[in-house]
Amino acid sequence: MLQRAAPPTKALNVLVATPVAATGQGGIDRVMAALKGQLARSARSGLTVRFAATRGPGHVAFSPFYLAAFLTRMVVLRAAGRLDLVHINLSSAGSTYRKLQVAALCRLLGVPYVLHLHGGSYPQFWKDDGSWLGRAIRQLFARAQRVVVLGDTWRRFVISRAPETADRIVVIPNAAARPTLPHRGGGDKVHILFLGRISDMKGVPQLGEALHRMRDLPTWRATIAGDGAVQAACARAAELGLADRVDFPGWVDGAEVARLVASADILVLPSFIENLPLSIIEGMASGLAVVATPVGAVEDIICDGETGLLVQPGDVDGLASVLRRLVGDAALRARLGAAASAFHRERLDLEPFAESIADLWTAAAHEAGGVRP
Repeated sequence: MLQRAAPPTKALNVLVATPVAATGQGGIDRVMAALKGQLARSARSGLTVRFAATRGPGHVAFSPFYLAAFLTRMVVLRAAGRLDLVHINLSSAGSTYRKLQVAALCRLLGVPYVLHLHGGSYPQFWKDDGSWLGRAIRQLFARAQRVVVLGDTWRRFVISRAPETADRIVVIPNAAARPTLPHRGGGDKVHILFLGRISDMKGVPQLGEALHRMRDLPTWRATIAGDGAVQAACARAAELGLADRVDFPGWVDGAEVARLVASADILVLPSFIENLPLSIIEGMASGLAVVATPVGAVEDIICDGETGLLVQPGDVDGLASVLRRLVGDAALRARLGAAASAFHRERLDLEPFAESIADLWTAAAHEAGGVRP
């Protein structure tokens, strides 16, 4: 008896909502840019992924135009049969207001969506107070086909706000590619590197004070790279007598980030609020000695004394002590860096991250009835 041939597997069409279309500007977009590149290299069959901006570059006043273009693109792709799933990258404030509209259109079009929570300040933004916004965010999560969080602390947080999501939450930490440049370090002076937005929440004032307390050590230099309050931080460094020891290049692109990481010995991020910082993962990938604070999901990847060193947020004395110790102990830097690099290869590498996201898309679309696995 002749057997009926199995119906062909339908290609999965995914539209990813990013701040500025995976161009590498900002933490979320750097992760999405890396994902986009890895998917292109792997050429996974049966998967078509498009990345589009919902905020756009430049002033936030232009974001409604980018959002309108994104929503229009959803309608056009759905009408053409080329939209099966939307991947929504989510942070607080304006990001949430935009993504509420994206999710509403998903429901109207009958398209399932995946939420990917990035915002470190989301517990402060999403208040469990019965307000309209709190209820709207709960529905945003409750109606998602999957919710991606970056660590177990974020899984617990989402469950505390929306218990009905418990069986749909997946923990996938951020990832970074293996470095393309060989690590050379700072040479005759230990290079301390900060990568991130220059702001109070990132602990930049405390970092400046800690470096000031180390000014008697001639064997270090520092780079504080990122956008934000650059001029104010530069002026404060001059007041502290650090103008010739600390460089402020401002915002740097991916190529310059790679160059800075290759030339650094220590990666420091003394933040008060984080989710899971990409800069820490990039430092680990290159074998830097990492100094961070135990906020967000940082403790999921930094084990104090093993894959890095932890200090409490706002503890200037502790931060200065740890940095002083690392500057003077090359063997400790090497040991921490080697362990961090090994952890990255095992848990935070880009290739398995991309595979996990692609598998999640396929499972979510299949369960929603759109695509055969």
